[in-house]
Amino acid sequence: MTEIRNDWTREEISEIYHSPLLNLIYRAATVHREYHDTGEVQVCTLLSVKTGGCPEDCAYCPQAARYHTDVKVHKLLPTEEVLQKAKEAKEAGSTRFCMGAAWREVRDNKDFDRVLDMVKGVNAMDMEVCCTLGMLTEDQAMKLKDAGLYAYNHNLDTSEEHYEEIISTRSYDDRLETIDNVRKAKISVCSGGIIGMGEGDKDRIGMLLTLSTLEEHPESVPVNALVPVEGTPLAEQPRVSVWEMIRMIATARIIMPKAMVRLSAGRVKMNMEEQALCFMAGANSIFAGDKLLTTPNNDVVVDDEMFQVLNLKPRKAHKGEASVKFEQIPS
Repeated sequence: MTEIRNDWTREEISEIYHSPLLNLIYRAATVHREYHDTGEVQVCTLLSVKTGGCPEDCAYCPQAARYHTDVKVHKLLPTEEVLQKAKEAKEAGSTRFCMGAAWREVRDNKDFDRVLDMVKGVNAMDMEVCCTLGMLTEDQAMKLKDAGLYAYNHNLDTSEEHYEEIISTRSYDDRLETIDNVRKAKISVCSGGIIGMGEGDKDRIGMLLTLSTLEEHPESVPVNALVPVEGTPLAEQPRVSVWEMIRMIATARIIMPKAMVRLSAGRVKMNMEEQALCFMAGANSIFAGDKLLTTPNNDVVVDDEMFQVLNLKPRKAHKGEASVKFEQIPS
């Protein structure tokens, strides 16, 4: 069984990341088989419960108030509407429902109270309920935990060195502090990043280094490819290749064996064969539905066809720690 390590060095991760691609995929697939069922992929749904008008300046984000994009600002959705969306997502096969709000930080007000009600409602459906609401205090994290929150997403986005090129309105340490507050509340941590924002390989390796040397690895690591949006500073960035996504997914799988590695934004540009390579390299989660917050996503019918062709089955909710070794999985 591959050892779980939190003392990775930049040089070790760089050597893995830059290894010959087919060798890298094989190694990642081997580690994946030790900790996960290779025929199982979790289907998640991400809903924007409060869209646009964000005071931050994240260069990739069409929800920032300072950029002129096609995103229409809307206030926090009614609780009943969110719970109906969660019900529809579950009926369509999702076992994890994530709610995103375009806030810089959570404030202790009526909107947060309503989010707590949403969390309680989704949790009652026996789905893994996740939120991404911006910065969070330890007390707020505890309130979310008490309401039944399963996971909290707070991405690092990129390396600490490249971070200031992307965001100036909050620091890297702010992000790490929120992750720490989530961990203290015993909520599952979901944290990854975005590639294709003008960073180099060393930045991608740096982000993976930070994640893999946390006291505990995130239980969930989303790997996103930038979806350039007109009106944002990164609108003209070229598309990330599938090979770059595979290197990120495979390296994440090798250095954080137990994590759910989520093939996230950018999947809409991939064909079935490219996605299959990502699954082979260790990805074991996707987001379903026509939107990822405000960006396009894959059609549910197309995803269903892919699952049938690749003989994949949806992972059940609340499966717990992925610590079972699947020694003899039919190939």
